[in-house]
This record gives sequence, C-alpha cells and structure tokens, in this order.
Amino acid sequence: MDKQLATTLFESLASGIRLDIFRLLVKQAPTGLVAGEIASILGLPSTNLSFHLKAMTHASLVNVTQEGRYQRYRANLSVMQSLIDYLTAECCTGNPEHCFDIDKATSCCDTN
Repeated sequence: MDKQLATTLFESLASGIRLDIFRLLVKQAPTGLVAGEIASILGLPSTNLSFHLKAMTHASLVNVTQEGRYQRYRANLSVMQSLIDYLTAECCTGNPEHCFDIDKATSCCDTN
C-alpha cells in the first residue's frame, strides 16, 4: 500500500455514516448484508445509503455481489488489513511484532 491509497481509504471513512457502515460490515464478515438490512439496522434512507455504499465500493473498502434482485455488501477485509499493515509497518522502530500480537490481528481477518 502506498500513501495515496491510504489517503483515499481514510477519506472514504471520514464520514461518520460510512464509518458506521464499514464497522457494521466488518462485524457481519464474511457474510455481509444486503443494502436493505444495512439501511434498517442503521436507520438510513436508501438513497443516502446508496450514495455512501457507492463511494466505499469505489475506494475498494466494500465489495458488492448481485444476488437476484439484491446486492450484498461485504467489507473488503484484505484492504482493511493492508491499511493496518501500512499504519503499523514502522511501529517500534520497524519491528511491529514487538507492539502487538500480529498473528491474532491477522487471524481475525482471514476469510479463507
């Protein structure tokens, strides 16, 4: 990951609504939620939600798959992990393994 991509990801999450959506989708990983479920849980109008989901999909924070007439949204956990790795790469003078348990941090996001 480079600085430009990290900046794009942070800009996409700079909205409180988008942060709420992303955190909800992370919580629902790996199955994700359809748009109507997200709107219902967060109490958002569908037009407002659509705008935010489009921006997050454009930034690659969220993946979308068509399921009949519904669209299922999932947090892109590999992008999230790459952002975390980028942020912590120089932790503890370049030895992030001294700062926290990397195995625990990455195992929570393993979707395989």
